[in-house]
Amino acid sequence: MREIGGYIELDRYTLPMLHEGAIALNCARNALAYLIKARKIKRILIPKFLCDSVREVCKRENVEYQYYSIGADFMPKDIELDDGQWLYAVNFYGQLDNEILKGLADKHGRIIIDNVQAYYQMPIAGIDTIYTCRKFFGVADGAFLYTDAMLEEELPQDESFERMRFLLGRFERTASEFYAEYAANNALFANEPIKIMSKLTKNLLHAIDYDTIKKCRKENFEFLHNALGGINRLRLNVPEGAFMYPLYIENGAQIRKQLQEKKIYIPTLWPDVFECCDKSELEYDMAKNILPLPCDQRYATEEMKYLASEVTNV
Repeated sequence: MREIGGYIELDRYTLPMLHEGAIALNCARNALAYLIKARKIKRILIPKFLCDSVREVCKRENVEYQYYSIGADFMPKDIELDDGQWLYAVNFYGQLDNEILKGLADKHGRIIIDNVQAYYQMPIAGIDTIYTCRKFFGVADGAFLYTDAMLEEELPQDESFERMRFLLGRFERTASEFYAEYAANNALFANEPIKIMSKLTKNLLHAIDYDTIKKCRKENFEFLHNALGGINRLRLNVPEGAFMYPLYIENGAQIRKQLQEKKIYIPTLWPDVFECCDKSELEYDMAKNILPLPCDQRYATEEMKYLASEVTNV
């Protein structure tokens, strides 16, 4: 019997949750670990243009990994899978639609789709696909996995209540005050085992107005593209529920520093690329000079106008 009485806790939310039918786990890297175990994957091909989390999961699970290159269209280049090798295909900024991804799957067979930057792009039936929650919503953890490969072991359930301070703090104060806790939370998942998504995170995900957020993100992306597309080296599609607007310009690294002085914080998403790529490679230049501009549900047209103006005037 559950407790009765006492003080009132966080309300329980019941709105429909996107990805309701997927396997709900604690983080995206453990969604990959789940697949590695369930599919008994021993060898995998991963893009150079990627953070170290995928590589670290491969090391942890004793999976041999090799790199492949991408083009300015974010598509894999010159891919040939060896026997038993899997392709880890990343949908960068939601720029690879399901027709493209289906083509990759048809060609290569053994494929994992990383939709970490494409939360609103629904999976293709029969293809293993990974999503993360905390890149799109105010939660401390959480990921979804679509697969028909079941892991034959009982997983513990995660708990999130001790990780929420940086989110609650930023709601009432500034991001800079809680950035260290945010970074520590990100680092935590390097050593976390595979767990079922926490009750708290799942509850919060049931409180989200997904359609309104999808519309807002798309409109903000579209505004930035109309304002900055003329100077962008990338040819972009406008995705549903966009992640960020990738502005690829010659002096992006310098502009990033100048924007920071104005309290406009633009991340370098994949600093690890600088270690595994030569300066002459496209991935090195993209990691250095792509500015992932925020276009999420916190902002409206007024902020997008200001952001575009500051980018072009620095």
